[in-house]
Amino acid sequence: MQAPATLPAERYRLFLAVRRGVPLMGAATLLGMGLWIPEGLGWFVLGAVFLLAEVWPTFKRDRAYLASRRSITLRDAYWVQALLPLFRRLGLAETWILSFCAWNNRRVRETFGRRKARRALILLPHCIQLARCKADVLTAFSACYECGHCAVGDLLPMQLEHGWDSRITNRSHKAVREAKEFKPDLVVAVSCADRLLKGLMKVPELPTYAIPLTLPHGMCVDTTFSVPHLFTAMAALVEPREVAAAAKGEGRITPLHREGIA
Repeated sequence: MQAPATLPAERYRLFLAVRRGVPLMGAATLLGMGLWIPEGLGWFVLGAVFLLAEVWPTFKRDRAYLASRRSITLRDAYWVQALLPLFRRLGLAETWILSFCAWNNRRVRETFGRRKARRALILLPHCIQLARCKADVLTAFSACYECGHCAVGDLLPMQLEHGWDSRITNRSHKAVREAKEFKPDLVVAVSCADRLLKGLMKVPELPTYAIPLTLPHGMCVDTTFSVPHLFTAMAALVEPREVAAAAKGEGRITPLHREGIA
């Protein structure tokens, strides 16, 4: 499978317009009120400064961003949560969350596009495996039958070739635990929109590149995602490494080949 040459464009403009636009408009309004009501100028200026300070973290980049990532991510996520009921009423809840994820991705791309991560962890949801498949991929990727009916089989050869650290979990709290215990420089997480938001809030200190699922059969059943997108993200953001087993002449892990899924 050929991965695209570059990562897809991120659609973050909705979140960024709100995240920066609302405080900036509020600051401008307060300063305007200060001109009309001079006796309250000090308070209006103080309020405007507070709103401008709320915007400032959105301009941090690279090392400054990484150093403050926890507070930046939590602050951005609180904006998402605060306005989520409004966007839900407008029928745009998923669009709003994914716009936030795209803004997060852009900043991660800027950071690791110049200085690649050396220790990365791929987190995948169990629902990418066919519901009727009996392969125990939760225990080991190599249990995959490679029948070609789901994304697990597409990922297995690339994982073995590049020595990627990957986990498939069936609960979001297990994915969070894996990320905390592994302590990677970068997490590449695949999940549905609300779980991506939850994950970013649970481990805000870990730089995370988020890839959304598509749900052709509804939540948590035979979901799909762009496997080439994941390949490209790993190539663009993570430093290549030799597979330890291959370096020692031990060969690669050979998955069990059994009868395919009917």
